[in-house]
Amino acid sequence: MKRTVGFILLILFSVAVKAQKAFRTIVPQEQVVVGEAFQVQYIVEDGTAAENFITPSFPGFKIVTGPYIYFGAAPKNNQQKQSKNFVITLEPLTTGKLFIPGAIITINGKPIKSNNDFVQAITKEAAAKQSNKEQLTGNEYFLRPGEDVQEKIRQNLFLKVLVDKRSCFVGEPVLAIFKLYSRLESKSDIVKNPGFYGFTVHDMVNLADKEVATEKINGKLYDVHTIRKVELYPLQAGLFTIDAMEITNKVEFSRSAVNKKTEQEIIEGLLSSNDEGSAKANTEEFESTMSTEPVNINVKPITANAKPASFDGAVGLFTIKAAAVKNKLSKEEGHVLEITISGKGNFVQLNAPAVQWPVGIEGFEPTVIDSLGKNISPLTGSRTYRYAFAAANPGNYTIPPISFSFFNPDSGSYKTINSSAVLVTVTKTITAPATETIEKPTDKGNGKSELLLALVALISGIGGLLWYARNKKITASQHKIQLIEKESTTLSIEDILTPATILLPGDDKDFYFSLRKAIWDFLGNRFHLSGSEMSKEKIVTRMKENGITNNVTEELQLILQQCETGIFTNITMSDDKTDVLIKTKTLLEKINQSLL
Repeated sequence: MKRTVGFILLILFSVAVKAQKAFRTIVPQEQVVVGEAFQVQYIVEDGTAAENFITPSFPGFKIVTGPYIYFGAAPKNNQQKQSKNFVITLEPLTTGKLFIPGAIITINGKPIKSNNDFVQAITKEAAAKQSNKEQLTGNEYFLRPGEDVQEKIRQNLFLKVLVDKRSCFVGEPVLAIFKLYSRLESKSDIVKNPGFYGFTVHDMVNLADKEVATEKINGKLYDVHTIRKVELYPLQAGLFTIDAMEITNKVEFSRSAVNKKTEQEIIEGLLSSNDEGSAKANTEEFESTMSTEPVNINVKPITANAKPASFDGAVGLFTIKAAAVKNKLSKEEGHVLEITISGKGNFVQLNAPAVQWPVGIEGFEPTVIDSLGKNISPLTGSRTYRYAFAAANPGNYTIPPISFSFFNPDSGSYKTINSSAVLVTVTKTITAPATETIEKPTDKGNGKSELLLALVALISGIGGLLWYARNKKITASQHKIQLIEKESTTLSIEDILTPATILLPGDDKDFYFSLRKAIWDFLGNRFHLSGSEMSKEKIVTRMKENGITNNVTEELQLILQQCETGIFTNITMSDDKTDVLIKTKTLLEKINQSLL
């Protein structure tokens, strides 16, 4: 019996050891300092089989960032096996021997926990005393007779770029961190920032954040400055290079033994001829140049197999929901449909989901509201698209479920998700009480409505005459602009802008609504776009492809933004509508000219 129990315990022990080797916790072996950040790593040997990482709670610590995921190189004898490293940055809140719990992850469908561990936390005062002792025995600020200056700089001041992966799918983020490690008194100038060609860039940390930590390398403590941390989202498949970052340094040494804590300063554009001769007495200044190695990133194409029709480049893991801001509205009220996409992935590259508006409803270009974690990789949070829409008549309307497809790089497969259908009830236009008469209105709002109706009737009756008068005024102001002759099958700019021209003397919202619609009609007609293709991003791309200058593109975007302000807000517009119309006409003619 004893042998059987012992045998079972031996098997269980072997399984536990094997599991801990497959998934293990690594903590710093040196002491950590209260209020200063350090990193805990959870390493999975076979990252391809691991999923559902559960971050443990850390009593006695503040979680600074993470978990970030880094992939190790695949072993030569097994290209399918690649380690995965989950890194969490912590900050101890108290001194003593602090417990670091193991994390839980699922490997091949089975939950496995990594080993627990401990760190020893000390106060900043205690750390300073230890640092002083280190400086007395090995002060790098002191330049000893006969020492090789450049070799000393090379060993104690260097630049690194760290990337979490060197192979990814299109749209899958690559985390790149540029760090300066120093044990010297130095001033560093960034003379060349890296180029990120082929990527959409999301900045997470830069110099202004002043992110500094302490790391021990080969038994020596280094001040580590995070110069830049970025998420890079590949735009297309291929081999792309993260260019080198280059830095010029001025390093100060003392010719006599001094107990001095070295300091570093990093900036762009710091070093100049004015700094020469600024060295203190008994010190000497030396210059050095350093750079990171270029990093190649192999971007793999997303498989075309089983690609959903609604896939538009989203990569990550997402959920979707849709709702009307108000489900019951009068015909006079503004209507807004909100579509919220939540999760993690390439939010910076997402296009607005396509909405199949029911008959009787007209939808407009959405505005975008982001709620994303700046320091989390990949980007995590939500993006909300707010679509204003208008109903032609009272009634019950059903906006069909919104379909959204994405590619999950962890599983290597597509997934399509759908929101719920949205029901909207539009009631009749609010009218005056039955006891009131048209001849004697008692409510100022009703009087305004009657005036508006009269104005509409007037516009309907003499629209042609009013258009002629307004157009004559515009022509007088713009006598140098020649109309561009187009094919009979294509609407002219004059035709497209006629509704907005007629509404010049009318309500601001009506005018800007008509002008915005005219611009979108023009762009859709000229660039052959419709439906979900009608987005600002697609328009900018088409204009660039057709050689239209950035100035024209930017000015047209400003007018569209002006229209949206006039339509969707209650701000009183101070712009002269005639000038806005003239400027729009000029820009559309320039676009037409570029397309001839």
